[in-house]
Amino acid sequence: MYNLGQYLPADSPIHRLDPRIKILSVVTLSVMILRAHGFEPALISLFLAAAAFAGRVKPRHVIDALRPLAFFLCVLFFLHLFFTAGRPLLEIPPGVTVTFEGLHRGFLTTWQFAALVTGASILTLTTSPSALVSGLERLLRPFSRLGIPSHDIAVMISLALRFVPTLLEELERLRKAQLARGADFKKGNIIKRFKTVSSLVVPLALGSLQRAEELARAMEGRGYERGPRTYLRELRLAPSDYAAFAVVIVFLTGLRLI
Repeated sequence: MYNLGQYLPADSPIHRLDPRIKILSVVTLSVMILRAHGFEPALISLFLAAAAFAGRVKPRHVIDALRPLAFFLCVLFFLHLFFTAGRPLLEIPPGVTVTFEGLHRGFLTTWQFAALVTGASILTLTTSPSALVSGLERLLRPFSRLGIPSHDIAVMISLALRFVPTLLEELERLRKAQLARGADFKKGNIIKRFKTVSSLVVPLALGSLQRAEELARAMEGRGYERGPRTYLRELRLAPSDYAAFAVVIVFLTGLRLI
């Protein structure tokens, strides 16, 4: 099962936090992840592990979220490893040179993408869809004065996040169906493998359009209309929310001061 974009109901300190605080914390932490260097990746990884523990997010949930990106992360690592100029570290026949800078850059870039996905996964696993939409809408509400539909943007972002696991499950179902019909995704050269994998694109796209149409009809049938709306539970910041965001700010500020 893919956990990227899923919600994990539980009663934890992270679950009880205001969604606006969690969204702002993830955004702030993401900026620091992209600028991390030296020993900062290790400290940020420990901070993410602590947040996952506080939110009762098990390691297998994070692994399930990263699993669909495993191939991309491997390609990203080896691209930096083999094509970054610098001090030679190892030479692999025929004439491929691994550099110290390539190894360092490969590890750092791969960690950055994995950490970004981990932070987003902790957010979605500990925040219900309705709370996520409400938090995004409240954060984007000041932009409504510029004519930007904050609620519509919040709904679109939430739907996009929730459709990720659905599309991944649909892709896995199509892959198994192709395997049952005799397709082989592991044999042949790169071109043959690419053609085999590309056979999944058309049915996946058609299935996505069909699901989008069904969702649109369901929203229309339930009387959904564009524009601002009220919520059953209005968001109010509690002292624990301020304390949690202060912990994030102090931690990230300390990284730059050390």
